[in-house]
Amino acid sequence: MDKQVLLDELHCSADGLEESQVKQNQQKYGLNELVETKKKSIILVFLEQFKDFLVIILLVAATISAILGDHESAIVIFTVVVMNALLGTYQQTKADQSIDSLKKLSAPSAKVIREGKPMIIPSNEVTIGDIVMLEAGDYISADGRIVENASLKINESALTGESESVDKLDTVFDKDMPLGDQLNMVFSGSYVTYGRGNYVVTNIGMDTEVGKIAALIKQTKEKKTPLQVSLDQFGQRLSIIILIICAIIFGVSALRGMPILDSFMFAVALAVAAIPEALSSIVTIVLSFGTQKMVKEHAIVRKLQAVEGLGSVSIICSDKTGTLTQNKMTVQKYFLFKDDEQHLRKLILDGILCSDALIDEDGKQIGDPTEVALIDYAIKNDFSSDDIRREYPRLSEIPFDSDRKLMSTTHHIGGQDVMITKGAVDVLLTRMDLSEEQKEQLVQVNQEFSSQGLRVLAFSYKTIDHLDLTIEDEKDLTFVGLIAMIDPPREESKEAVAKCKEAGIKPIMITGDHKITAAAIAKQIGILDNIDEAVEGMEIDSLSDEELKEFVENKSVYARVSPEHKIRIVRAWQEKGHIVSMTGDGVNDAPALKQADIGVAMGITGTEVSKDAASMVLTDDNFATIVKSIENGRNIYANIKRSIQFLLSGNTAGIIVVLLSSLLALPVPFAPVHLLFINLLTDSLPAIALGLEPDQKDVMKEKPRPKSEGILTRDFVTTILIEGIVISITTFIAFWVGITYFDTLTAQTLAFATLCLSRLVHGYNCKSQHPVLFTRQFMNNKYLLGAFLVGVTLLMSVLLLPGLHGLFSVADISFELLGLIWGLALSNLFVIQIIKWIRTKLGSRG
Repeated sequence: MDKQVLLDELHCSADGLEESQVKQNQQKYGLNELVETKKKSIILVFLEQFKDFLVIILLVAATISAILGDHESAIVIFTVVVMNALLGTYQQTKADQSIDSLKKLSAPSAKVIREGKPMIIPSNEVTIGDIVMLEAGDYISADGRIVENASLKINESALTGESESVDKLDTVFDKDMPLGDQLNMVFSGSYVTYGRGNYVVTNIGMDTEVGKIAALIKQTKEKKTPLQVSLDQFGQRLSIIILIICAIIFGVSALRGMPILDSFMFAVALAVAAIPEALSSIVTIVLSFGTQKMVKEHAIVRKLQAVEGLGSVSIICSDKTGTLTQNKMTVQKYFLFKDDEQHLRKLILDGILCSDALIDEDGKQIGDPTEVALIDYAIKNDFSSDDIRREYPRLSEIPFDSDRKLMSTTHHIGGQDVMITKGAVDVLLTRMDLSEEQKEQLVQVNQEFSSQGLRVLAFSYKTIDHLDLTIEDEKDLTFVGLIAMIDPPREESKEAVAKCKEAGIKPIMITGDHKITAAAIAKQIGILDNIDEAVEGMEIDSLSDEELKEFVENKSVYARVSPEHKIRIVRAWQEKGHIVSMTGDGVNDAPALKQADIGVAMGITGTEVSKDAASMVLTDDNFATIVKSIENGRNIYANIKRSIQFLLSGNTAGIIVVLLSSLLALPVPFAPVHLLFINLLTDSLPAIALGLEPDQKDVMKEKPRPKSEGILTRDFVTTILIEGIVISITTFIAFWVGITYFDTLTAQTLAFATLCLSRLVHGYNCKSQHPVLFTRQFMNNKYLLGAFLVGVTLLMSVLLLPGLHGLFSVADISFELLGLIWGLALSNLFVIQIIKWIRTKLGSRG
């Protein structure tokens, strides 16, 4: 279809839709969104909590109890199981909400023309008839027909499977074409790799080509993080060991005359209490809370695995512009062979015409920061960029690309067609008609500007007799002038770099700028100490991969790099055993972002391609945010370890007490109801509370965690065993007192209450591997305090309210015995704190 016929049919024009048409079309066609697969209802999520094998056994045991007349035990077991299911449902829905909120935050945007003005809108607001503007790096948000084309190349691999970019044409075909041959169309889900252009939207949402594919895709499960997988494997192995122990205890109990049903009930209850089935769900909830916190601190985590990886990052490869600097380029100096007002006005005029940037009436900046600086400089010198562009409209162009480092446009000026070319000084120097003396002068001025951290653009022109430009036309040019600008370092960059070094993380600058420019900025913020640490990408070309591994060790700044260089630098550090974070914002950064362990895209200046390749997106494009995210990642990992330490040490204590009682031929120390009660209280609320422990600033004084280090290190397991043994000793003392001076029911009550209270108290031991008893850190977690108070209230209610004694199989106890319970439970706190103090003094770490 002819494009004008199509525009008429869609009731729109090249100036875009009127606001009234936008609303009308959005009502008629809906939003530009893919319909997501229907999510599970909360009821279904709740019912799925009962699929666990051990829970099924417990429900069978409760049913048998009810049939045999033990209604109290049955009620308690059902209550505990339902409460655990409710907690599991809350955790799963909370995690889903966190992930949903991240999806919304990371939704791409589109640049459209409406009522003749360009504007950036969320991609889901794009509607039929919209004119969408495209440039290199943009994702295409809806299907449409090209109406303006300047060397557009589009990657359609998501739709066609072809990795080669497709050259697009503003043309008309005389017959229907296959999808891959529709060169005058663009499709949602593909992205621009070169050039620029406009297209009119013809299909949105589920009517797009990618929407048709989406309709065929079935729901896929969220992948578990590496940490969750390793914990699940650990949990399975532990479950087998515990089930074997339970089978032995069941056999011993039965042989000693305990009724078979009671023996079975006790063995099952011990298994449920001992197996840390809450591990995986607690990891999920801690990670999801952590990602929510990071969103507030300007980091959107697109992949949960990134949170774990952040704690191990030892190398940060960062782009300079906008990440370490403010991304607010400002013209500082200029150079002309003849410095007068006429030549300066010519330079400013060329800066306006040979750029795509816009600054609207409200001061909103759209476009590349370097080009925005040119427009801003023109405005300060009383030029109106809109008036200039109307007077000298662009007739044709060769868009900028990172390989040529040039951009050319043509305009009718002074009665003739003129091509204006701007670009890197070193590239244009070979393409201009200059004397050797002039060349030497330009090289000297360029070096002088660059050594001050200034970015230099050269401008040139020539008259032409045709408008069909090719890169062959970019020669025999006449020099106009140089414009030097600076993007000053962010104030917080210097502090963030210092923090990195203290944390054992090496910050590396990778940039397309000149070596001198890059080194000047790097020195200001502390990345560079010696100029020998700065190199250009060309130096890497001659090195083999093995040589590069040695070469990168002492280099901190890489200038004039290509996408291939970035990948090789990242891979070299990875092969040396490091976890590498890489930042980027352009299409050419996407391969390196994917190669890196933690790819970090820029949310403001970043292209949609770079965001899609990254595992994390910064909403403020700030290097300091990466460092803060690493700190958060380390704290989240430390909190997960605290939760695991708490769960496993408490479970170890319970198992040791039961085994010791069996070996000494004593009655079982806990009734099944006791273990279920402890499981509910101590395996959930305090464990989650420890996962929300306030950040510890000293985590950034530690070296990065080795890539190969698992969570269950020898020291960590030793800590768990020591703490489990301490708690089991006080619990067994309470049981022994009951057996020696009272009866079995009282002994079980004392053991149950001491273990339960000891585990609640033990939450405070798990806050740190150092003693914290007399520090501010001891009481700085309101969630842990809340979990402790809830647990103590419930435990005291069971012990002191006569109406609950039969239900929970406890005996009436005196205030003296209550004092014994508290004394033994609190003694765990002091003993374990003393052990931590001794281990700290000896230099051992848990």
